[in-house]
Amino acid sequence: MHWRRPLLGLVAALALAGCVAQGMPAAAPQPAGAVRLTTEKDGRFIVLTGPQLRHAEPFLGIASTNFYLLRSFIDTRTGETVHQLYVEDSYPGAERNWNAARLAAGGPLRFVPISKNEITCDAGCSHAEEFAASLPDALLRASPQGFTVVFAARTGVERIVTVPGDLIAKQLAAVTAARANPATAATVPAATSTPVPPR
Repeated sequence: MHWRRPLLGLVAALALAGCVAQGMPAAAPQPAGAVRLTTEKDGRFIVLTGPQLRHAEPFLGIASTNFYLLRSFIDTRTGETVHQLYVEDSYPGAERNWNAARLAAGGPLRFVPISKNEITCDAGCSHAEEFAASLPDALLRASPQGFTVVFAARTGVERIVTVPGDLIAKQLAAVTAARANPATAATVPAATSTPVPPR
């Protein structure tokens, strides 16, 4: 049906715009990529964003959807480091309302809601949600083989995200390098819409 082609184009454009507006790069996920370093709040925070991996097929073929990554925030004043497993989930149908996270092998993790967007409801609704699980530093350092996080939604849906050991190793190496030489990070401009550090 010809009427679907312009509609799908509109949905794709809206989804892409939503992802860019929320501060995530629109490039295709690059599993072998390096950890990206930026700064926020006039250099107060060093933000380390790891390579992107897929948890599902791209929504409507848009590369900047349905991925996850590790990210770390280093407070240059206090030295405190906070890690997150960030997830972008785009899907058709009713809003899922992701609201919980736990380790597959153990206890709960702090769930961090980030954003919810209705992409379009012209021919059935589609949604994009961004959320994260706060990861203790000790968990990352004690998991060279990787670990699995289970996210749960109010609708009863679960999303299983497996974080491989090589992703953890890259993230921790980047954190160690940034903490050892924070002056280098000060020379890297902040991304125009990089998410602010968690509270």
